[in-house]
Amino acid sequence: MSNARITGLRSIELGVRDLNASAAFYSRVWGLEEVSSEADTIHLRGTGTEHHTVTLRQRPQSGLLGVHFAATDRNTVDALHARLKGYGVAVADKPIELPRVAGGGYGFQFRSAEGHVLNVSADVARHPDVGNDRSRPIKLSHVVLNSVGIDETTEFFLDGLGFRVSDKTHMMHFVRCSADHHSIALARAQGPGLNHMAYEMENIDGLMRGAGRMKQSGFNVEWGVGRHGPGDNVFSYFIEPNGLVVEYTTEIQQIDEAEYVPQTPEYWAAFPMRPCRWGMATTASNRLRAAMAGKLVDVAEEDRDVRCEEVMAKTLGR
Repeated sequence: MSNARITGLRSIELGVRDLNASAAFYSRVWGLEEVSSEADTIHLRGTGTEHHTVTLRQRPQSGLLGVHFAATDRNTVDALHARLKGYGVAVADKPIELPRVAGGGYGFQFRSAEGHVLNVSADVARHPDVGNDRSRPIKLSHVVLNSVGIDETTEFFLDGLGFRVSDKTHMMHFVRCSADHHSIALARAQGPGLNHMAYEMENIDGLMRGAGRMKQSGFNVEWGVGRHGPGDNVFSYFIEPNGLVVEYTTEIQQIDEAEYVPQTPEYWAAFPMRPCRWGMATTASNRLRAAMAGKLVDVAEEDRDVRCEEVMAKTLGR
């Protein structure tokens, strides 16, 4: 099956140092809902149909454990597995039946040449859409990965997984696997890792309501509210209790495959009103820049421990 490809972004998997405090944050502050748990793991969903949008696992250090993608069916999963084995990257021996607590289905795990942990699956359980609260995230919109070899990793997503290029700037490559302008973006960095994860809100009013809830819970807006150049999406960035960067976003550009033409770094360098089309959100905080580069974990562990305790006390009524 030469045309086998990824068709969507499912969820992100995170290691967290305090599982209960992190689950309290993601459910009661960020706006997700717990759907299942086991031992050291909790899965939380948005208001959309995906079984879950984030998986939290108790770990000694916080950080990215994996990104999960969707394929249309089991044959596509098998075809992607066969193709990736030919790339010489680390890949599971074969696709397997996946745990029911995480929605079940059929899939496998693999790594990019840089070591990003990735997963693909089909036939995962879905939920009814419960989008009755626009202040809560619908789904995981996109994940931005830090990359040392950005050109090579971009080609891996294109050739190995069937993504298409949406745009390139001097700092980032935006690639898509659906009508959304990007499900993955790759950011130039000194090492591979998580830059940030973005969750889709119903509209700008919902984004502002969510941002207001974050602010009232003690989390400052580190960048935004603004509207990006590539993708045209509205954004608002925060640092969550584990030192990871989370974004509320909405109105991401929808791509017409028949007409869309990707733009070059030179085009975006000359684009007016960047990095915010509105001219509002011109500068990200130093804290945000450090967290996007993966440095906050190293320099602020004590601060994060205090923040986790504060979140637990506020959200659990202590």
